[in-house]
Amino acid sequence: MPAADRPLLRLSPRAVGVGSAVITVLVWTGFIVISRATAGRSLAPLDIGLARILGASVVLAPWGAWLVAQARRAGDKNAGSLFGLSPLSLRLSALAGFFGAVLYAALAYSGFLFAPAGHAAVLMPGSLPLWTALLAAVVLRDRITPLRAAGLGLIVAGDLMVGGRSLLQAFGGAEAGGASNHLWKGDLLFMSAAFCWACYGVIVRRHALDAVRATIAITMFALLTYVPLYVLLAWTGVIPSRLPTAPWGDIAFQMAFQGIGSVVISGITFTKMIGYFGPVRTTMITALVPGLSALSAVFFLNEPLHLGLLAGLALVTVGILLGVQRKTPAASAAVPACATTKGCNA
Repeated sequence: MPAADRPLLRLSPRAVGVGSAVITVLVWTGFIVISRATAGRSLAPLDIGLARILGASVVLAPWGAWLVAQARRAGDKNAGSLFGLSPLSLRLSALAGFFGAVLYAALAYSGFLFAPAGHAAVLMPGSLPLWTALLAAVVLRDRITPLRAAGLGLIVAGDLMVGGRSLLQAFGGAEAGGASNHLWKGDLLFMSAAFCWACYGVIVRRHALDAVRATIAITMFALLTYVPLYVLLAWTGVIPSRLPTAPWGDIAFQMAFQGIGSVVISGITFTKMIGYFGPVRTTMITALVPGLSALSAVFFLNEPLHLGLLAGLALVTVGILLGVQRKTPAASAAVPACATTKGCNA
């Protein structure tokens, strides 16, 4: 194709993958810092989960309905599911939505009832590469090479250096009011949430799901399952809720950031990352989040800067550089092609 006929704004797969990685890490880092700053204020953790889903649905529900209507007008009468809101089949919407939206949100936000946001910063993105590597090895037959194993080891060591001291202090009774007796519950919930997100990443790769359609599908599934269940449990008093007394400004902020930022924007860019880097490399890159969020907390929340933070961030960075190396140019070129082909299985 002559140079004059090429689209001016067409980006290479590498540019899309790297750009998506930068956006995802920045949004996830902002999520941790904002969670630290706002935890325990006007909204309960599960209230924030509701705001997350409703905020994302404001954007994604009409988008999904438009995509389904467009497909049906083109002649595909069976296109879409979930009352015409999800552009994916019911099976894929439920499978990806159960792990990537409903279970992830319920586990992650429930964890804040027992453990502080600092634990989430270490344990969720920190354990994500390990869960993903194991699942990818089983489901996708993705071999864990010695180089990748070394990278994973460095990431784990770095995350422990970033948050290990605070975890040990908390378990030693440093938390006020004896809350350390329940920290293990929160930590288990955070690691379980990371496992669910790893399942979602592998599902995306396994079925070569489009980034926008996958994000819409899991949000619509959560809208029709998490929201009614939350309303029932909050109304019967089974779960605590501060939503009726919370300021509208706080609710609107959480809907905008947690919904549009954490779900719509980072949901799409995370799925784009998987298309280029694959699930294991993608989650190794997101292992930068604990160190970056702790470093951001130094500047924005006046938290102390310690040597363990700098050393941990360095270890994680080296681990990521080792883990994202591709074996051959041919293998590298095959990833974007697969991710954009309908029905391709990794």
